[in-house]
Amino acid sequence: MNGQKKQRVVCGMSGGVDSSATAALLIEQGYDVIGITLKLWPQDCVNRAEDKCCGPQAVTDARSVCDKLDVPYYLVDESADFQKHVIQYFADEYKAGRTPNPCVMCNQNLKFGRLIDRADQLGADFIATGHFARVEKNVDGSRWLLKRGKDSRKDQSYFLFSLRQDQLARTLFPLGDKTKSDTREVARHCNLKTAEKEESMEICFVPDNNYGGFLQQANLVQKHRGEIVDVRGGVLGHHDGIEFYTIGQRKGLGITTPKPVYVVELDAENNRVVVGDEAALDRNEFVADRCNWHPFENLTAPIEVTAKIRYNHPGAPATVTPLDGNKVKVKLHSPARAITPGQAAVFYQNDLVVGGGWIMR
Repeated sequence: MNGQKKQRVVCGMSGGVDSSATAALLIEQGYDVIGITLKLWPQDCVNRAEDKCCGPQAVTDARSVCDKLDVPYYLVDESADFQKHVIQYFADEYKAGRTPNPCVMCNQNLKFGRLIDRADQLGADFIATGHFARVEKNVDGSRWLLKRGKDSRKDQSYFLFSLRQDQLARTLFPLGDKTKSDTREVARHCNLKTAEKEESMEICFVPDNNYGGFLQQANLVQKHRGEIVDVRGGVLGHHDGIEFYTIGQRKGLGITTPKPVYVVELDAENNRVVVGDEAALDRNEFVADRCNWHPFENLTAPIEVTAKIRYNHPGAPATVTPLDGNKVKVKLHSPARAITPGQAAVFYQNDLVVGGGWIMR
């Protein structure tokens, strides 16, 4: 960027090593960097999770990193929208008998949109985050493509499948070609206090991973008694609310059966938890709705993909066929266990994220 005015980038700072290294790499690449932390936490949650993403300790760490790198830093309060778009969605999905994916929803409805809004206000060309993923143009330059990060164990493209073309066009992922150890090395090299910081794998607003307890404490759900039934409808026991169960769950069902049983369906309409044997969890077909595509605007013919039905799923060969209303039918070439309504199904061809949608009941 010799002699030219530096391009300005708003970098999302979560207080972790990844976003810290991202800011350092952008400076090294010659960008004019501004650090922003979106305060997503409602105040009552903060007290229970000091050191999680966007909690008070994270803000202190992000500010310290920006200070060390000598870049401006802003803390922006988005907690009201986080409550509305992420926490309320989280509760509503459980009430509807689905298992939510708050990280995808937070990226889609909050983080990327808000960072782009701030970039516009601050005269910045781009935004950047510490996600392990890559963005590039297609061959004829007409579409932005999302690709897996180089470090397959850390790849986060699954959580980004729903980003729109206009969002991808303005997003930089400096860690896309790095491994996790490269990232720590960058932070060490710059003497950043986050270099050795442990990462959390929990949902940021459910610090102890007890989502049922969180939903009750936050007064988002109340206990309501219903039946636990087998696949033929026979009553085996009772539950305190379908919100406290997930597909594939075996422990903590509160019933005694001769053989192990698993939650195979959550029937919100009849307030029933349906259980069955392990074989009842296997399915090879489902419908996904609210699809988003990257190489093209709409899917017009069946395609062969590798489908990931949850973040830690290795992916399975599948045929995806378009249906009306922005839906697709996904036929897995061999059955998968615990296909869970409410989770994202993301479709890959090698490193390319073709697109994805939300698994329906």
